[in-house]
Amino acid sequence: MSFGNKKGMTEKLIDYRIFIPALLIMIAICIPFALYESQSLELLNSIFNQVVEMFNWGYLWYAILMVVTGFYLAFSKYGNVVLGDPMEPPRFKLFEYASIIIAMGLGSTIMRTGMTEWANVAIDPPIGVEAGSAQALMWGNAYSMFLWSFQTFAIFVMAAPAMGYLVHVRKKPQMRISEACRTIFGDRFTDGIGGKVLDVLFLVSILSGAAVTLGLGTPIVTYSIAELFNIEITFTLTAIVTIVWVIFFSVSAYLGIDKGIKKLSTLNMYLAVAFAIFIMIAGPGVFILNYFSDTVGFLFTHYVDMSLSTNAVAGKDTHIQSNTVFFFAYNATWAMLHSIFAAAISKGRTIKEMLLTYLCAPLLISWVATAVLGGVGVKSYLSEKVAVLDIVKDDAMAAIPAILRTLPLPIVALAGFIIIAMIFMITTLDSTTYTIATYAGTKNMSKSEPSKNLRLIVAGVITIFALLLMRIGGLAPLEVVSGLMGISIIIVQLLLIYAAKKMMDEDKAWINNVRTNKARKQ
Repeated sequence: MSFGNKKGMTEKLIDYRIFIPALLIMIAICIPFALYESQSLELLNSIFNQVVEMFNWGYLWYAILMVVTGFYLAFSKYGNVVLGDPMEPPRFKLFEYASIIIAMGLGSTIMRTGMTEWANVAIDPPIGVEAGSAQALMWGNAYSMFLWSFQTFAIFVMAAPAMGYLVHVRKKPQMRISEACRTIFGDRFTDGIGGKVLDVLFLVSILSGAAVTLGLGTPIVTYSIAELFNIEITFTLTAIVTIVWVIFFSVSAYLGIDKGIKKLSTLNMYLAVAFAIFIMIAGPGVFILNYFSDTVGFLFTHYVDMSLSTNAVAGKDTHIQSNTVFFFAYNATWAMLHSIFAAAISKGRTIKEMLLTYLCAPLLISWVATAVLGGVGVKSYLSEKVAVLDIVKDDAMAAIPAILRTLPLPIVALAGFIIIAMIFMITTLDSTTYTIATYAGTKNMSKSEPSKNLRLIVAGVITIFALLLMRIGGLAPLEVVSGLMGISIIIVQLLLIYAAKKMMDEDKAWINNVRTNKARKQ
């Protein structure tokens, strides 16, 4: 696609060599899924289950390896390396920086898992624990927190050092996987078919993941809107919610990080805090605080069990075992997206600052969210106001408005939940749009942001795929495909961790690109 500039010349905005093949692959994948959804889902689930059965242990150790590597890089000599000019201040203040990372790292998914994940575990608890018992409830909320612990955020961010160093220090024009791998495989691979395959793979994984996220995130809002206005959930309502989302995240992505994503992210932080305070005051605040304390203690006691358990002796998977592996596999699909976006916003930050902020800031917020939302759900179950476990067995999304209805001022609770979930989704998708435009564009990313017109094109592509799949079917199979693609992304991620170390070693960056005492004082 070309647009005229002031001189009447035309400028190519999209690298067609990777963008068009990615779109064609997406279409080729989605058409048979839509035509034969049930058969496709059955086949893909069978493949995924076999992969999980074979590499169950591998996904668990991979997640731990990412955590260990993250802390090693942060506290080693590489941690002091600045992603940019050591004499220049960071692009964003710490609160703004953390807010953007939190919005990107959590999204509306935290609203769903925080409210209902405990119930999934309580229904299918670890072996030897009675379903629906007090111990099952402890496992449930602790597991909800575990999903948003160090493993998840380490998976998300560990390719960021390579991408950030590539653009902000070496001043390479493109923030691409192939370019980062140049230091490993050389020019012939990067500029040839191998580099193109890596870049197309990335775009396919992110386009499919974005379509799935938009499709699966919509019910979080539509169920609450239907409850608020006492209307039925129809495709028309789903389409309206999706289009409203698209309008907002398109505008935000068009405005860019400073004027769009940053402002929305910081606004959402304030709104989320206000909503949590409202629930604590109007709802079961004392119970939430007590339950949070119990849950944190329970999580610390069983953290290793959750991290490494495969139930090999029992020979039976429970929700914790199967969902943990799927969660890590699905997170791996998003790893490159998170890493590229983290790299883009981390100009002026040290590798230590980037890694520790990404590992800790969203973790703390997610634990608070899980404590508040999960606490409300558990209290409504214990007080027998809502048969949460029975509802979740049939439709987990339906449990969310039912739980919120138990709070005083339920209209306020539902409206607040809808607004925060909407903004979370907007910030996630505009970050996704920005990143894809960064990756597929032709602008020099060491000097400028991706084209605004290209961001709108990407937003349109994501929306069309999501709406079509929601309308004609194929969303569930695409979700499984996204999980399967995580295997290849894991290999790429490991290559990029090595590439980051190799580039810094070649440049002696821990000596040549660190802040002096004078710069630190500034």
